[in-house]
Amino acid sequence: MSLRDKIRIMVVDDMSTSRGLITQALDAFGVRNVSTAENGVEALQSLATHPVHLVISDYNMPQMDGLQLLHQLRASPKTKGVGFILITGRAEQQIVDHGKKLGMNNYLKKPFEQAGLRNCIEAVVGRL
Repeated sequence: MSLRDKIRIMVVDDMSTSRGLITQALDAFGVRNVSTAENGVEALQSLATHPVHLVISDYNMPQMDGLQLLHQLRASPKTKGVGFILITGRAEQQIVDHGKKLGMNNYLKKPFEQAGLRNCIEAVVGRL
């Protein structure tokens, strides 16, 4: 069984179009075990009962942005080891540096291509 058959990924983005683009790309890579959330609060609620290996999160979201979600994940013993990729249209150095301090594993700038997303994911979890 390959990694793509076992890995569980959560996509967190307040824009349904963005969630759709990411989940379509994951499907094209053969990753089938994908869940979604519209914001960080919803993601944390879901992760409490349905753990994942990797969270791919937008930065700019209402209620809780991607870095606040990352901070919450790293603060909890149950989720501190979850891989985390931040996707943002604002890949400013300040955001990237803050994410790294919080334990972000990788980031990707919007707009992205499928190959870029795949490379970003594989840099965190290994070959899909």
